[in-house]
Amino acid sequence: MTVTTKSLLTKADVEKANEVLAPIIRQTPLQYDVYLSEKYHANVYLKREDLQVVRSFKTRGAYYAISQTTASQRERGMVCASAGNHAQGVAWTCHQMGVHATIFMPTTTPKLKINQVKFFGGDDVTIEIVGDTFDASAKAATDFCNQEQKTFIAPFNNMNTMAGQGTIAVEIFNDANQSEMQVDYVLAAIGGGGLISGISAYTKSVSPMTQVVGVEPEHAASMHQAFEQHGPSMLDDLDTFVDGAAVRKAGDLTFANASEYVDQLVKVPEGLDCQTIIDLYSKEAIVAEPAGALSVAALEMMGDEIRDKTIVCVISGGNNDINRMQEIEERALIYDDLQHYFLVDFPQRPGALREFINDVLGPDDDITKFEYTKKVNRGHGPVLIGIRLGDKSTYETMRQRVELFDPNYINLVDNKMLYTMLV
Repeated sequence: MTVTTKSLLTKADVEKANEVLAPIIRQTPLQYDVYLSEKYHANVYLKREDLQVVRSFKTRGAYYAISQTTASQRERGMVCASAGNHAQGVAWTCHQMGVHATIFMPTTTPKLKINQVKFFGGDDVTIEIVGDTFDASAKAATDFCNQEQKTFIAPFNNMNTMAGQGTIAVEIFNDANQSEMQVDYVLAAIGGGGLISGISAYTKSVSPMTQVVGVEPEHAASMHQAFEQHGPSMLDDLDTFVDGAAVRKAGDLTFANASEYVDQLVKVPEGLDCQTIIDLYSKEAIVAEPAGALSVAALEMMGDEIRDKTIVCVISGGNNDINRMQEIEERALIYDDLQHYFLVDFPQRPGALREFINDVLGPDDDITKFEYTKKVNRGHGPVLIGIRLGDKSTYETMRQRVELFDPNYINLVDNKMLYTMLV
């Protein structure tokens, strides 16, 4: 698309949205974080959108976009596609306004978010579970809109949605000005780009020296690819683990605004994001969903750049399904080189396991998984074994001992297909 002034948000656009939303949306706190500030030798503040009424920032864009539709459009009904948080924002808004919404959600959406959409929307919402990704679900939603003459409320690629999300920045800088605080960096997650577009447009208008950093999951970095290719394009591969930011293609409007206003993009490994989720919960008692923790995870990637700076991280959502915590812990341990899985050929004789333990494992290592079925009339058989290291620095020597035990072993962490199937 050709970038024009009509495709770029302005301070006035965001302030207009703030006038509408201020009496409706909860103003979330901007909290100084002692733990993160000491950890990164900086002044770190958290903008707590996880404390919003639907536990994410998405209510802002959804409410404002729907408020700008006509009475006849609202009478016919709203439609949206979402992995969860935008859906909750639309559901809550439509229930408040007495408007019906049909909400399309991909099959990968955590059940918690589906249940929350039902809770917030009540009888004013119909849910359709369609497609394995957000993009497939979005196509089904737009097709439905065209057939039924309903209004699509875009989760990110819409000027009103983006302006609504930008009201977060209004609150940040109002609070900062009251404290006479200069904000050096604002960090926020990117899925399709609506949040970063709204925040960056307002930030650059009121504080041009503030660096705006967009943060994406490493394996769902659609905006990063758009920057590289000078326009949005489909990602070939998409890891949907960070479901709130798993978008295969950035929007054309969000790309235009991010290109104009965003200073830096950071890609965060999913395992580091998982470490951050656990850290926020255990150290701060903050329940952040994977997308919600991205901005804090990025601090680890930025290193000395942020030392002695004042930083605002937007905790964009807290809708984390408790049933996912085991997977989150697993990914964090693998990223930290503490958890490993191997397929190892074991001799089928008594004492083989004892030999493996004595010869391979260190004194602080532990077996976390062991699967083996003895085969009749075979001298050897494959064993799936999980090893938790007591000290990650011992990995290479442990791996060498595994290789001595079985030169043809398979490291499952390096083989995504086998890991997914067996572990």
